[in-house]
Amino acid sequence: MQRVPKKDAMIPEDPLTTIAYLQTPQAIRDRSQILFDLACQRQLDHFAVDLTKLPQAADYVLEVIRTHYPDLAVPFHSRWRHFEVNGESRLTLLEPELSAMEPLERARTLFDLAVTSVLLDAGAGAQWQYVEPETKQVFQRSEGLAIASFHCFKAGLFSSQPHQPWQADAPGLTQLTAEDLATAFQVSDQNPLVGVEGRVTLLQKLGYALSKSPHLFGADLPRPGHLVDYLLTQAEADQLPASAILQAILQGLGDIWPGRVTLEGVSLGDVWPHPKLPNTGLGSQLVPFHKLSQWLTYSLLEPLQALGLTITGLDALTGLAEYRNGGLFIDLEVLQPQHAAVLTQPHPPDSSLIVEWRALTVILLDQLAETLRQQLSLSSTELPLAKVLQGGTWTAGRQIAAVKRPSGPPPIQLASDGTVF
Repeated sequence: MQRVPKKDAMIPEDPLTTIAYLQTPQAIRDRSQILFDLACQRQLDHFAVDLTKLPQAADYVLEVIRTHYPDLAVPFHSRWRHFEVNGESRLTLLEPELSAMEPLERARTLFDLAVTSVLLDAGAGAQWQYVEPETKQVFQRSEGLAIASFHCFKAGLFSSQPHQPWQADAPGLTQLTAEDLATAFQVSDQNPLVGVEGRVTLLQKLGYALSKSPHLFGADLPRPGHLVDYLLTQAEADQLPASAILQAILQGLGDIWPGRVTLEGVSLGDVWPHPKLPNTGLGSQLVPFHKLSQWLTYSLLEPLQALGLTITGLDALTGLAEYRNGGLFIDLEVLQPQHAAVLTQPHPPDSSLIVEWRALTVILLDQLAETLRQQLSLSSTELPLAKVLQGGTWTAGRQIAAVKRPSGPPPIQLASDGTVF
């Protein structure tokens, strides 16, 4: 995919070039940097940046890393970590089936699981919980969504093939109903889950998107797992750029996102306008984030590595602009709200306030990661963002939230439809 050079970031040559550019991690950083510079000059409406607080934030994150990973052997930030709660990986429940598969089919199955689970990972709300049937353990938030989605997958909820329940395929996904998901996720009036309808719609649209791109997802029975086959064709000498994984996800799943900005009929996904960006032409005031798509990219790395691929250019991807990473910088006072409504009112994802918050988070994650590398004498290859997030900022964001607000919610209230965060 052709990129617009950074110097032309605000001057698109044509719609297709603009769309291609907005699908790149470089565009995320370019547009976020503009807002970051304005924040440092106190020219944004909702946030300012105090970089004198960044060293203390880095110290806090480093303490969290050393506590959880004293040997600094930090794994990637991915959906697989949420399947490993309380010292047990739920994948062991699938191991008899997985071990009987050929390596390629095993990778496809893990892709099916990761894609469906990540797309169900938007914020659950403070009230919802999931009681695991076998263990009776109670889980909430990201871990609860992961465990619930795992058991949905294991039960064949996303498969149209009764003899092959451990997969997700186009017919199975398009036939999914809100009642199916609500039952599987134990939703009730006393146990409400944010955005059930939005989550179901997202998975239904995933089913239709799979059928529209047979070169990515297979022709006979389209599955997310067939993306493995496509990515193997993109590798050279068993090396695959991380950006190629993200590009395939953005191209193949772009149509699933509801109510988003479009250019030339193409849905851009997690891309939002901000009025402080210079208006120099088509798309010049748009800020891309692609949070779920990058989260999914991070979650697909390990199955590909198990096939013998080396993932290159991992740090070309950005940090994830979401409520735990962004909340960390607010709670540690690196990001400073400029008026009371920032912390007292709920905000929709398309608000300029949320776009600012997310853009500043992207740049601060880059800066914090570099500070950590200097302190630990590690390179970006040894400590990429995928490990900084895991080690790391996401855990630290949850920890400081629990200190400041005992129930652990993030500092900003999000009006979520179940498809963004």
